[in-house]
Amino acid sequence: MIYDSLSIKEKDEFKKVCNKLLSYCLICKQKEDTKKDYYFAEGHKDAINEYFEPLGFELEINKSIKAAQLINKFGNNKISLKLIDSITLLILRILYQEKMQELSLSQVVIVEIEEIQSRFMALGFKDRLMDKTLLRQALRTLKKFNIIETLDRDITLSDARIIVYPTIQMIVRSENLTSIYEKLETYKRKGVKDDEEVNGD
Repeated sequence: MIYDSLSIKEKDEFKKVCNKLLSYCLICKQKEDTKKDYYFAEGHKDAINEYFEPLGFELEINKSIKAAQLINKFGNNKISLKLIDSITLLILRILYQEKMQELSLSQVVIVEIEEIQSRFMALGFKDRLMDKTLLRQALRTLKKFNIIETLDRDITLSDARIIVYPTIQMIVRSENLTSIYEKLETYKRKGVKDDEEVNGD
């Protein structure tokens, strides 16, 4: 195995990175505390894939956005997101795509809560703003998987800021905004409850 040829230091790093991939699925260069992990994963992709292959997992590296994702080849181990989590994720994907048209790949995409709430209202899910508790929970879930980072203590305030990491492109892969809006429209037609679980996107 390739792992056996690694140095003691590399083996320690290997264990740490593999555990992060299992826990969070996603790592990226842009996020400061996973920057080193991303470069290790990129440089040791073959060793990591050799380790995970018997379990049905595969490491995917996207060098253009400097992000990595651990994928189950059998479609298992998917995250069940609540409806509000999925809606928030798709809204953030739309905002990310729009903002990236004005920025370079090396720049950080920052979204304000007001922008999420405005899109939520414009999409016609409800005649009021998204519930703050549900929004906070949704952002906490997305943060856990290295998709976003919150910059302010009270994340429910309208001017609170969120960093959206390039990893969002690996979770919601479509760059066609029309297809993302269609998915949101599907959720709206279902009329399901905020806390109902839907399949992860």
